[in-house]
Amino acid sequence: MKKDKTHIHWYPGHIAKAEKKLKEQLSLVDAVIEVLDARIPLSSGYDNIAGLLNDKPRLILFNKTDLADRQKLKVFAEKIEKESGYPVIFSDAKNSKDLNLIVKKAVELSEPRIQAIMKKGLLRRPARVMVVGMPNVGKSSIINKLTRSSKTKTGAKAGVTRQQQWVRINPQLELLDTPGIIPMRQDNQIQAQKLAFVNSVSENAYSSEIVANELLKLLSEKYPAIVREYYGLSEEQDINIENISNSRNWIKKAGEADIERTSIYILRDFREGKIGKFVLDDLEE
Repeated sequence: MKKDKTHIHWYPGHIAKAEKKLKEQLSLVDAVIEVLDARIPLSSGYDNIAGLLNDKPRLILFNKTDLADRQKLKVFAEKIEKESGYPVIFSDAKNSKDLNLIVKKAVELSEPRIQAIMKKGLLRRPARVMVVGMPNVGKSSIINKLTRSSKTKTGAKAGVTRQQQWVRINPQLELLDTPGIIPMRQDNQIQAQKLAFVNSVSENAYSSEIVANELLKLLSEKYPAIVREYYGLSEEQDINIENISNSRNWIKKAGEADIERTSIYILRDFREGKIGKFVLDDLEE
């Protein structure tokens, strides 16, 4: 049977295994660092994160903020801090200014459990923290930054981190890297599309043309001037794949617009921050 390319499909078998492993390991940690993609701070979150983590204290990292609309992002941070009761920190792989704050907050969130252990007569130990998030939100990059090394495997493809391992950050903090989590159900195609925009879904799960088209629709609603300027489109031209193909001269030999090539480049331009800095979620969501 031919796969329906209008929908984003994924096969959750390995994700179910990762979730099971995650729940088993929660008993080992004092707190959780939840990594979200700053461009989709709501859509890159797990629907029932508190339930999944058994209400463990968590530090929320908006990662890849160098690719996001920071003014809009501040509103999301305030809302999430207020509703969750947990701190939100802005982060990106290129900047290390947030290192000390991440470590400090992670240790603070772990302190109640460590105090409970010490009351039982055990010696103080380092805080133990787990890193969780969707594939490709930058969990491994965060760990590499914290450890100031590149020992943890990273990559541009979704779901590169395969194994879980403890990483010593400093004498006060130990970190456990975990695979990303994709929601088990596929009934929210809007969220699935946004995850595809930021490369958190395998490229085998969708059509680049359809996803690029949906991305352009959303960008034309929220940031039309920025997109027009980057691709050299006039006010009279619609923001679509064909017009961008013609503007960039990505044309097939027959003189037709190269839709497939243009779609791939549009997604790449967005993911690399070349078009501009965006937040694609809405607070109402």
